[in-house]
Parts: sequence; structure tokens; C-alpha cells
Amino acid sequence: MKPFSTTGIGSLPHKDPARACELVLESVDIPFWPQLPALGFRELMIPQYIESFPFARIEGESVWATEAEEEELYRYYAALESDEGFPITRAHAAGFYAFEELLGSRPRFPALKGHITGPLTFTLGLTDREKKPVFFDEERRELALSLLKGKALWQIRQLRKYADQVLLFVDEPILSALGTSAYLGVPDEEAARLLRETMETIRSAGALSAIHCCSKAHWPLVVASGVDILNFDAYDYADSLTLYPEEVRQFVQQGGIVAWGVVPTTEAIKTTDLGEVTDRLRRALAILEGLGVEPGRIRRQSLLTPSCGAGSLSEPEAEKVFGLLKELGSRAQGL
Repeated sequence: MKPFSTTGIGSLPHKDPARACELVLESVDIPFWPQLPALGFRELMIPQYIESFPFARIEGESVWATEAEEEELYRYYAALESDEGFPITRAHAAGFYAFEELLGSRPRFPALKGHITGPLTFTLGLTDREKKPVFFDEERRELALSLLKGKALWQIRQLRKYADQVLLFVDEPILSALGTSAYLGVPDEEAARLLRETMETIRSAGALSAIHCCSKAHWPLVVASGVDILNFDAYDYADSLTLYPEEVRQFVQQGGIVAWGVVPTTEAIKTTDLGEVTDRLRRALAILEGLGVEPGRIRRQSLLTPSCGAGSLSEPEAEKVFGLLKELGSRAQGL
């Protein structure tokens, strides 16, 4: 991957899967398959990966943790023993299948990107009818972790048909809330284990592992997972890296890649321009230089992304996001 290669963070607002994939392929250096929440509930972060999980039921526009039927558990454990992983069907990921159809007619890519919902966001976001998260039930938590590992392995295997390198991003928006009053019962040690095991699974399959956080996070927890790529909202939260200077510096010095989310996917996209996002990137790079990382290393180990998924924007706004990202990728080569 060349310095400042560009990629995206999951969701787009389109209802036409082929058009969403065409936008991806014409805009970024490392294409990714798009999540399409405008198509319906099953494309949202938890429902998209819920298939095969024996402790969940989808009812209309809701998904609940439930008791598992013996037959469902049997099928689940049989799938764990196979080499197939846990596929995502077209009903839950129309963008993935449209993406594959377009890739099949193109030359092999240097790299492609996939993504899963992270184990913390999944197990803390999926609750029973009494609002108790799956995280606090040991059996359900472990099977959810295995499910997400299987979803990652399936994607890596599929995407490797079309690319020399696969990047698998683990989307963990809940990382920014750990430690708050809502999640005081989540031990740091267990959160770290879930992340570490997920990264180990991805890396053992020969892919690069990444964590995406929508804002800021407890960076020592993220770095300790063994992740290859750290991605976050650097448009608004680049300064958060200065809270843990030693951990961040060590991460980069040991070869870790920072994926700077400097193109906003908030209301700010309405007024921002190339000059502003370029300035934000310069300031973000200067933060790492201020932590003692040499400029050449920073540039070699930097990717560029939007700050988060673009699924909540309008289609024209999403197209502006990826237009700015493409322009920024070209301009950044001269920084």
C-alpha cells in the first residue's frame, strides 16, 4: 500500500447496491463492500452479523437475545468445526454481493477491505427483552465472539479471490463509551481479551487487522490488542492521541498504521472543503511528530478515510465525502 492510500468505513446511504459499489470503486485506492442501511433493518450493525447466532431472534425491526433451541446449538457447533466460517447472506449484505459481482470483471486488486461489527459493540448492543446485554452472559458472549470470528474468516476467504491483501476492519463505536457510567460493569481485562482474540483470528488468516472507533478511545486498550491499523475520527478527535503518548508512539514505531478519518461524515460535510480537510490532516500528522515519531515513518504508515460511515448522509453528501477523500489522497502525497 502506498502512503496515504484511501479507503472507506462501511456504510453508504444508497438503495442501489451496484451504484454504491461503483462509487467505491471510482473513489478509493482500497475498495470496500458497502453496508446499505437504507435498504432495511437487516443491514444495520448488529442484524447484519446476527445470522447463525443461536441466541437471537429477529422480530420485525427488532433483534433480541433469547434462549437457544438445542437443534440450533447443534448446528452452530457443527459450523464451528467446519472450515466454512459463518457466511453473510445477500438478505443481510446486498452490497457485499454486488461488490463481488463487479470485482469478478476487473483485474486483481492490490488490496480490498472488509469489516465486521466488533465483539464489544455486538455483545453490549444485543440485549434480551429486559435490556440485559449478551456481554454479561458468559456462554452467549463466547459464542458471539466465535460468530464474529467466523464472519471475519468468511470475508477474508471471499475477498482474497480478488486481491493480494485483505484488510479486515473491526467496527467498535462503543469503545468511546467504555468507562462511562453506562458500562462500569465491563472489565478492561475482558474487553481487551475480546479485542485481542479477534485480531489474532484476522491475522492468523493472513489479513491485516484494524479497529475503527467513531470518536476517541482508550488507546492503550486498542494498541494492546495487537491490531495492525488504528482508525478513528481524526477530524474532531486527533488530539486524543496526546493522552497516551508512549503507547501511541510505540504503536507507530513498531510498524502500526494510523488511518486518519479526516473527512467528516457529520453535518460538517455541508460546509467543509479540500483546504480544511488538508489542514486537519497536517495538524494530525504534526501531533505524531510532536510525540517523537519521525515524519517519514508517519507518512509511510498512514491511510486516509472518512471519519465514520456515510450511511446517515444523503447520496450527494456521501459523494462529496468520497470526492474530497479522493482529492485529499492525491494532495497528501506532497505533504
